[in-house]
Amino acid sequence: MAWWEWLLDVSGIALLLLLAYGVGLVLRRRILARHGGTFELSHRLRNDTAGRGWVLGMGRYSGEKLEWFRIFTLWPRPKAVWYRDQLMYDGRREPVGAEQASLYPDHVVIRCAMRSGEVEFAMSPASLTGFQAWLEAKPPGTDWNR
Repeated sequence: MAWWEWLLDVSGIALLLLLAYGVGLVLRRRILARHGGTFELSHRLRNDTAGRGWVLGMGRYSGEKLEWFRIFTLWPRPKAVWYRDQLMYDGRREPVGAEQASLYPDHVVIRCAMRSGEVEFAMSPASLTGFQAWLEAKPPGTDWNR
């Protein structure tokens, strides 16, 4: 077999794998969004460098928890989970510097305090309204003074 035939075979296989990956991402997103409550949610994994450490993702409300899924993976389980009673909204700001290129357009950065530290999210203003409503809609019997 000539070298160009090998190159053609390898290119065809790579194209098929890339196509299968794209179809898998679309199917995964549709399955995750099937039950509603999903929205674009970026999460800052590292705070060591200003404006860096952001990962695009998708959030999903599931009862008392907020689940976060990375966008470009086929893994069906959430990468991170936060419980409603552990999060406390701590303010919002506009993305600055490198964050503007790392995040979706028109998203705002919010900060939430937790017992274990601080977590930062980026979401649209409409999603922020829903997030704040979800945080405030704690079930009866919740310790509101905590």
